[in-house]
Amino acid sequence: MKTLLLMRHAKSSWKHPEVKDHERGLNKRGKKDAPRMSKLLVDNELVPQRILTSTAERSRETVAAVIETTGFSGEVSFLDSLYMAEPEIYLELLSLMPDDLERILIIGHNPGLEGLLQILSGRVESLPTAAIAYLSLPIHSWKDIRAHEDPGELIALWTPRELKEEKETKPAKEDKTAKPAKEEKVVKEGKEKNGKGSKGKNTGSKK
Repeated sequence: MKTLLLMRHAKSSWKHPEVKDHERGLNKRGKKDAPRMSKLLVDNELVPQRILTSTAERSRETVAAVIETTGFSGEVSFLDSLYMAEPEIYLELLSLMPDDLERILIIGHNPGLEGLLQILSGRVESLPTAAIAYLSLPIHSWKDIRAHEDPGELIALWTPRELKEEKETKPAKEDKTAKPAKEEKVVKEGKEKNGKGSKGKNTGSKK
């Protein structure tokens, strides 16, 4: 079995329309999403052994976030052919990968990445910016990636929006250290009031 991770580049900037598409970098949201999503690779023990990426600036910046967040120390291949590539290009490159690699991460663009995901998993899924698809492929050699009859399994598909919603719905942690101190103060105040008031047990109002 081989593991393939498909990550679409993080959100890019359209602030300067005069900049060529290939040179557009990440916007504020993209710079925030890229490391947050990259951390999922660490949390799920999926740090890749090899990265294949488009040469577009937005892909380069996404790769930089992956490397910094995961501590990746393997080889990164920056390939012009992956800029707006069709699924067949991805498949051709993957078929040339050495078999000692068990986990490969591809960082690229739609619609090619979504098309590749559909071919390999048999499922039609959307890949928003910075999303990561985690695929398990029923092959022992990368050269068989186009020949296998059974589709791979889409084990997980993470998106920045879902990650944000999950974080927002988590209940706030209870402050267990401050609460007892507050209760103790109330008890002391109660004792002081009782000392100044009536010594009788019946402190209620008379009917």
